[in-house]
Amino acid sequence: MSDQFIDPTAKPSGPGCADCEATGSWWFHLRRCAECGHIGCCDDSLHRHARAHAAETGHLVIQSYEPGEDWFWNFGTDELFAGPTLAEPTEHPGDQTAPGPQDRLPADWQDQLRAR
Repeated sequence: MSDQFIDPTAKPSGPGCADCEATGSWWFHLRRCAECGHIGCCDDSLHRHARAHAAETGHLVIQSYEPGEDWFWNFGTDELFAGPTLAEPTEHPGDQTAPGPQDRLPADWQDQLRAR
């Protein structure tokens, strides 16, 4: 059951992918760990930090951290599902671009994503 991997009180780790922020990289879209709040980049991003976080920690459930999206995904079962409301904020800041952050986004970002 996916509920065992969800802590509705866990606050997000920040406005962007914690791992990309640490290395000065950029992301395509953001995902939030539903168990601990770690923000990672999606599977369409260069580094797939949300999936890596799940593999390293066993925290298998994520929620989209994109504005207007509230779906959950379970990496263990490869299932999309609806879940509870998580602690605020439930999305990255509205002025933050996706992909982003804008100041680190290379001019050839689309080519980089296609090449991976």
